[in-house]
Amino acid sequence: MEEIPVKVAVRIRPLLCKEVLHNHQVCVRVIPNTQQIIIGRDRVFTFDFVFGKNSTQDEVYNMCIKPLVLSLIEGYNATVFAYGQTGSGKTYTIGGGHVASVAEGQKGIIPRAIQEIFQNISENLSIDFTIKVSYIEVYKEDLRDLLELETSMKDLHIREDEKGNTVCSRC
Repeated sequence: MEEIPVKVAVRIRPLLCKEVLHNHQVCVRVIPNTQQIIIGRDRVFTFDFVFGKNSTQDEVYNMCIKPLVLSLIEGYNATVFAYGQTGSGKTYTIGGGHVASVAEGQKGIIPRAIQEIFQNISENLSIDFTIKVSYIEVYKEDLRDLLELETSMKDLHIREDEKGNTVCSRC
């Protein structure tokens, strides 16, 4: 079986206003000039990409997602998986808030990727493109496609197909 490269990025968000008001302390620090973070006093972890609390949406997109989008245009599959506890910044990083009203610099991964994909398609009119998109939420081991509102959480399962590909399918 062919090895599939997986890259892992961590993004540390700044404390929220309510966290500052309650005197919460930052428990994750970036080790300068490395791809490492420290949790607590001495737990060090290494990642492919590390973005500190002052990182921008542009930095995250250009370093982590843009190479995937360019590969996607060449015909490869791409997956972005955002993981973290409630309030950790997943929605902000992925979407940037309410997409219709977000300032250009605050746009997240999805609006930036969509813009870049369709820009590439409009520049390559001689090529036929087929686009399939899923926006799967995993919550307490249940799956839901957020683009298909009628989908019950119990209807989707992740499995391997006969070729060894990981697929999300309905029961």
